[in-house]
Amino acid sequence: MATGVDQVVGMSLVVFSLLLFTYYSLWVVILPFVDRNHTLHRFFLPREYSVILPGVAAVVLLLCLGAFTAVVVWRSRKPKKVD
Repeated sequence: MATGVDQVVGMSLVVFSLLLFTYYSLWVVILPFVDRNHTLHRFFLPREYSVILPGVAAVVLLLCLGAFTAVVVWRSRKPKKVD
């Protein structure tokens, strides 16, 4: 069973992911149809970043996964037997 701390951390990750998804969806899907001088544009970065930031995040994620895999493989290798 999950402890109270686990549940709080899990729920905060879910809420953070939901907020991030909503922000990005509004930024990419809705904002292009809003006038450039509308006050809503103040809350969002320029549109170029809507492609750059997920690309950088994907590269960092792949690097972390690769490093984790390399560490696990390196630690699990068994030394060769010497006869």
